[in-house]
This record gives sequence, structure tokens and C-alpha cells, in this order.
Amino acid sequence: MQKQETIISFDNVSFEYGYNKPIFDEVNFSLRLGSKTTVMGQNGAGKSTLFSLFTKDIKPTFGQANIHKELTIAHSRQVILQQELPLTVREFFAKCFPEKVYAIDPKIDAALEAVNLHVLKEKLIKSFSGGQQARLLLASALIQDPDLLLLDEPTNNLDKAGISHLTQFLIDYKKTVIVISHDADFLNAFTDGVLYLDAHTKKIEQYSGNYFDVVKEISARIERENRRNAQLQKEIQEKKDKANVFGHKSGQMRVVAKRMREKVEALEEKIVEVRKEDKAIRPFVISADENVRGEALAITSFSVMGKAGKLVFKKVNVSLWRGQHLLLKGPNGIGKSTLLESIANGTAKGAKVSEGVKIGYYRQDFSTLNFKETVHESLLVSMEEKNEERMRSVAAGFLLNNEVIRTKIGNLSEGQKGLVAFAKLIFERPGLLLLDEPTNHINFRHIPIIAQALDKYQGAMILVSHVPEFVRQIRIDEVIDLEK
Repeated sequence: MQKQETIISFDNVSFEYGYNKPIFDEVNFSLRLGSKTTVMGQNGAGKSTLFSLFTKDIKPTFGQANIHKELTIAHSRQVILQQELPLTVREFFAKCFPEKVYAIDPKIDAALEAVNLHVLKEKLIKSFSGGQQARLLLASALIQDPDLLLLDEPTNNLDKAGISHLTQFLIDYKKTVIVISHDADFLNAFTDGVLYLDAHTKKIEQYSGNYFDVVKEISARIERENRRNAQLQKEIQEKKDKANVFGHKSGQMRVVAKRMREKVEALEEKIVEVRKEDKAIRPFVISADENVRGEALAITSFSVMGKAGKLVFKKVNVSLWRGQHLLLKGPNGIGKSTLLESIANGTAKGAKVSEGVKIGYYRQDFSTLNFKETVHESLLVSMEEKNEERMRSVAAGFLLNNEVIRTKIGNLSEGQKGLVAFAKLIFERPGLLLLDEPTNHINFRHIPIIAQALDKYQGAMILVSHVPEFVRQIRIDEVIDLEK
């Protein structure tokens, strides 16, 4: 393939999931070899569906999706599948190829080097932290050396160093990249165009330029459309008022009224459907267990993963009382998630939870949720006093409508699983709240509302997050940096 050659073109592509569930309507755009494109759009706009059309996992309902016949494609998923967790690193990478690859180790080494991850190939996938798993997912796409690299929220779980390394890799990457992400600074560093998926018109708009310029252009367009529509509405109302006045008169005035109504119809056709943004979740409160009044947790020591791959024990003297918020810091793989998990299941040697303290645990992989339960069943189980009306009210506040609450948790998107996890915390009323990367997969519009709820939480709390803007919105009383 030649540089600047068109590798993907959509000609009047429409796609729908069954009857009356349209995702795209007569979409047209093209992408060239070597381009680096951001996919933007509201929840439900079809970002994942678009990726599936690229990979030919699904076909258009109507129209033609032209994918260059020689194009090789690799898709870096958001999460590692449950059935992949027991695999070794070598087995995990071997699954990336349809046929057995001999002498695969050098390929694995090169892919891991590209994501700045150095691990033993015999190590099990389930033993890695969320950030390390994110790098493994990216490396599993890179090892295929694709012409087109599809990245779905690649910065989730990555620490600052990981994001920096990935950004530089993509800047230097000579082939084509299409990425879904809400990280504006990350996107602006390397993308040169945007595909904007409008969930309401079912169209895809294509823009050229860096991410910040395109966002500014889209915002200016919305402002112009709103202003133009306001002028049209004013003119329409004036003509309607005149038509009503003239319509009650006789003779020539009625003819004038008729013309006025015809002008109103013409003006109404000029009103454009202005892009509507996602709904945000409703503000919520996680109530703390009123029975916890004093110390909730004491930490005297913890272990971290040293540079040589060996556990290093460190002594501290931390007493976490009701109302105190603690931030755990440190790079990917040092042991933050391991420490939280050991506190939650009572196996932490240097941490003691006070008797009677109920723990609310938000895991980044959502493994505290039962994927076989429906949302309805899961939320009811969390309630001490079963109340269908209150359960549905809370669920609605997290945009979990009637259709979603009848769905099994395993069939939800990662973002919806996160919202279910927060809804359960409301019903659990924990005295100690453990939060491991609670912004992963969450729509950026929801994040300030979640931050506000955590800031006001009156119980003891330990937070792990690599998102500085999120952390800055939350009251933090003490910090433990596991690296120091």
C-alpha cells in the first residue's frame, strides 16, 4: 500500500441492531494510510460498533464499507477476558495469531519493550495489576504489526509514565491509528483528525486538525446552530402571532394569514437539530455506616514490588478514622491494588480493620459484581430493606433504565458496570470505602459528580487513581506513596 492511499471508505453505510434500533444512517467518510484519528461521540453513538465494522466482525445493513483487501488490523480491547486470566504471558500472546508462531519470544520482547513493560513470560495474566494488564492488551495488538491499530480507551489504568510512553510510541508510529479516548491531552498529542458520531442524527462527521482545534470548531458550530435556531424561533413566533390576528378577520386578511402560516412552515424546515450531549448521572450520596465512630483502619506495614521483582516490606504508622480520606500513590505494578484487595479480604498482614466496620470495595475489574446476576438482582441483594421503588429510583439516577436493569451484568458495557458498582455502594452504606481506579471506563461527564460524592463521603476512605484532575476534586487528608 502506498502512503496517503485510501484504506477505508464508507459509502452510504447504515447499520441497525434488529428492528427499530438504528446506529448509523447513510454514513460517508474515508481514511488514508498513516492517518491518526480520534473517534468521538456520546454513549450509545456506536463507537464500538464502528470498530466492529472496521474489523468486519459485522456487516452494514445497507451501503458499502470498503476496507482495503490487504489491510491488516489489530484491535486493542479495553479489558482482558475472564478466560484469558489463567494464561501465561507467552500463551496470551500466542493467541494473537491464527496459526502457531515459532520463535515467538523475540516478538513478545519487542512488543513489551514498546509498552515499557518487562515481565517473565511464564507469569500468569491474573497476577498483573490493572495498569500492567492495560499494557499487555496494547502489546497484544502491537505484536501483530498491523497496518491499522484500533485502540479503545488505551490510557485506562495507565500511570503518568505509561501514558507518556504510549503517547511517544503513537507519535512515532508510521502506520494508521484510530483511537477512542476521553483523555484530551493524550489525544491532542498525536491525532490529526476526528470522526464525530452523532447519536441523534445517526451520522458521522469528519473533521481535520488536532483534537483541541476540532473540539473548538464543533463547539463554535453548536453555538452558531443554537443562535440561528433562536432567531428562527423568534421569527416563527412573530409570524404565528400575526397569522392568528389576521385569521380572525375577513376577506384579504385571511389570505395574508394563510401566507404567514406557509412562511412559518418554511422557517420550521430550516431549524436544524442541534447536537445533544450525553446526559450526566444525578448527584448522589454514599452514606457512611453511623455505627463507625472511631478508628476504622490501622496500617503498620505493607509490601511493594521492588525493581528486582522481589517484595519489599515497608513500615508506616497510619490510623484512618471516620471521615478521613487516604490517597495511595505509586506506579503501575508496585502493589496498590494488591494492598486494597488484601485489606478488603482480611489478609493484609500489616493492616487491621476495626471490628464491625463494613467495607465497600470498588474494584477496577468489577470482579466484586456477579456477572450472572441481572442488575435488578444485584442491586436488591445490596439492600438491607428490600424496596423496589427506591432501587429503581437510584438505578434511574445512574442511567440504568428498565431495559438495563433486566440485563445480566456480564452483558453490560464496562461503563455501565461501573455505574452499577456505585449504585450498590449507596445501598451498602460502608464504614470503610476502598476505591481502585473508579474513573476507568466512566463517561467523562459523570466524573465530576462522582468526585463530588466521594469528596462529601463521611466514612473512612482509601482511593487509588491515576487521574490528577479527578483527585484534585476530592478532599484528601493523607497520602501514602508506595514508591517512596
